[in-house]
Amino acid sequence: MKDEATHRTVGDRPGAVAPRRMAQIDRAEALRLLGTVSLGRIVFTQQALPAVRPVNHLMDGDDIIVQLHDGATLASIVAPTQATGVVVAYEADVIDPETHIGWSVVVTGYAHRVTDAGELAHFAARLRPWVEHPGMNAALRIRPDLVTGLQLTT
Repeated sequence: MKDEATHRTVGDRPGAVAPRRMAQIDRAEALRLLGTVSLGRIVFTQQALPAVRPVNHLMDGDDIIVQLHDGATLASIVAPTQATGVVVAYEADVIDPETHIGWSVVVTGYAHRVTDAGELAHFAARLRPWVEHPGMNAALRIRPDLVTGLQLTT
């Protein structure tokens, strides 16, 4: 990724990255790419304002599973009895900071709280927490409705 073409001088700014092209990524490829990373950002409403939190995730089919912990802000956004769930967005990307080549995926859908002990144990065994917590006691399942993906290329 780090060749001469990606680091050519732009105008009078040495080392600046030349403009990139954006190409759409289809739904299947976007969801596949989400499965190649473990960290992303969830966007939700907190006190009637948008809030963003970095979280770890895993894919369960096309669904995104996000770990919850007691006392965490995310634990309060979805009550287990909400039939329709809560609308959230989820974003993950891999973009090289030097070449600006990579991809970005945004999923919008309904988040439902997962409380089934068997599912939680299965997810807890697969998720790699990036912040130390006593244990996973709940999770969010995000069912993608809108999936958009962009590929940045030279």
